[in-house]
Amino acid sequence: MNILNKFRKSIMLCFKLMLVLSMTFVFIGCWQSYYVEALFSNKGNYVVVFSYLVILLAFSNLYGGLKIGTLRLHEVIYSFSLSMVFTNFVMYLELSLIARIMLNPLPLMGSVIIQLIIIFFGCYALNTVYYSMYQPHHILAIVHPGYDQTNIVAKMSKIKERYTIDKIITSDSPEEEILNTANEYEAILLGDIEKSLQNNILRYCYKEGKRIYLSPSSNDIIINNSYQSQIFDTPILICRNRGLTIEQQLIKRAMDLLVSLIGLLVASPFMIIIALAIKLYDRGPVFFKQNRVTKDGKIFNVLKFRSMIVDADKVVLRKATTDDDRITPIGKIIRPLRLDELPQLINILKGDMSLVGPRPERTENVFEYTQMLPEFDLRHRVKAGLTGYAQIYGKYNTSPQNKLNMDLIYIEKYSVLLDIKLLIMTIKILFMRESTEGFSDEESIIGNTKALNENASENKTEE
Repeated sequence: MNILNKFRKSIMLCFKLMLVLSMTFVFIGCWQSYYVEALFSNKGNYVVVFSYLVILLAFSNLYGGLKIGTLRLHEVIYSFSLSMVFTNFVMYLELSLIARIMLNPLPLMGSVIIQLIIIFFGCYALNTVYYSMYQPHHILAIVHPGYDQTNIVAKMSKIKERYTIDKIITSDSPEEEILNTANEYEAILLGDIEKSLQNNILRYCYKEGKRIYLSPSSNDIIINNSYQSQIFDTPILICRNRGLTIEQQLIKRAMDLLVSLIGLLVASPFMIIIALAIKLYDRGPVFFKQNRVTKDGKIFNVLKFRSMIVDADKVVLRKATTDDDRITPIGKIIRPLRLDELPQLINILKGDMSLVGPRPERTENVFEYTQMLPEFDLRHRVKAGLTGYAQIYGKYNTSPQNKLNMDLIYIEKYSVLLDIKLLIMTIKILFMRESTEGFSDEESIIGNTKALNENASENKTEE
């Protein structure tokens, strides 16, 4: 086993390559058997096979389809399956162009079923091999006294295949005791502790070659996205802190206009059906308007399809919960699929929002969160977005601090390519139930300060 551990990365790479090649061979078999009119007589066939591999690897990298050991098994299977379906769709169009006719899609759909079976068993086998070679890290967690039980320690403890939190020690213990205890563990988890102590532990772990898991502050994220420069013989880090450049803003606005116009044209049939269904159900208003905050603290009315009963807040003032009895039958369909947010394409056309950016919060939420986290207002350096970093990597009930951190990562790393990547990744989360996870009932009463601190959500009561 020790010999295998030395080559475990290479072993996993080989197994992943075998899985990708098996997808390719199934496609080739279908192509050569049922789409002979799309075959070349020369080396053009190699180009088609190469393009299949490139597209499959590109989607897999984007959606995390091969992140064995990083993502949970069901998410790996889902991500890789989605990558494969999109790849086959693109290749169907490519083969149709080669044949100069729209080919019969049924044979390719049959091959997709075979590929899905291979993906299920292949990912399960890869996952088993990975955890047989990669044992969970034994971790010492160093946390602030009275740490929140819902924080990163609790979350890591749920992933027993990767992490084992063997001991928790508070930062008010003597520093010598903390370092002596850290010496017994292969990895250290640093929570929200004093900076001086954090720095000492970081230096110690670096010296001893110990793995570090660090829960970053907003300042850490800003510094992490700085770039290194040199003043004669002195290295320095530069944080520009200027937000988007004029050129980036113009390109972003042009993309907003183009995509939102196309989106409205494509989605208009669905929007008409949803509007009729809402109106016929209870004769109430089709749209729901609510004050939200966007760039520089500007307040605007966000548009949504109404998914709750009329005057839901007047019935009882609380946040939306997972099994909220105020959600209408229409709402139970459109909310998980995010179809209630389609009218926000109009907000994007008007310039209130962008396609990608921090999710617009209610004015009340911004006030509450800013009281807890004065730096929460930093996310308003760019326009609010229909989708974004926090929406893709977080949940509806992600805490304000984590939401802020993810939004700052987006702002600091902004590029047009990042926007395109996040738009494509949005397709992945549409069918992931946990990304639309609401509050539990006990967290739903407005004014509960502890619930706000621990579980505050951007999708509070929306009706």
